[in-house]
Amino acid sequence: MKQPRFSIEEYLALEKETDTKYEYHDGEVYAMAGGTPTHSLISNNVGSGLGNALIGKRCFTYNSDLRVATSRNRYVYPDVTVVCGKVTYFEELKNAANNPVVIVEVLSQDTEAYDRGGKFMRYRMIDTLKEYVLVHQYLPLVEVFFKNTLDVWEYRAYNNLQDTVQLHSIDVQLSLEDIYLGVEFLPFDEENWKLI
Repeated sequence: MKQPRFSIEEYLALEKETDTKYEYHDGEVYAMAGGTPTHSLISNNVGSGLGNALIGKRCFTYNSDLRVATSRNRYVYPDVTVVCGKVTYFEELKNAANNPVVIVEVLSQDTEAYDRGGKFMRYRMIDTLKEYVLVHQYLPLVEVFFKNTLDVWEYRAYNNLQDTVQLHSIDVQLSLEDIYLGVEFLPFDEENWKLI
């Protein structure tokens, strides 16, 4: 069955009526899945760590309530977003930020392929975006994609709780210990990359 297409106004009305967050992709809407307690804890830890580290730097941390425009007709809700200076918007939707500098997604089994693939492809279209951070829930692993001065995306991975994640675009360091504070890891088979 073909999904109906929504105007931006209909999309906003749907969110208001249902009290549910939806991603919007050129007329198509997709309900956001609820996260696990671990997902929520990690998102909060990252947001708090970034917020504290950015005090006095004119960059600000937003939680998953901030809608981000990847273009004039595509809107998503990252887990954590950093914007430097004032939030700016497209005329089409004045409450969807179009100037993030850092975006963080906490990976889940249901969203990992999308977060790595189509969603990252859309994020890369945002001119202001300098770093994209993927945080795993099931083992200590943080992956950072960083756009260098040649506009080439570089990759770094941190997989030890004693590691410190370097976010060069905002001059912030976050320890994996702080990111995973309070997280009890489930048994994980790293060789086959799955929960046991």
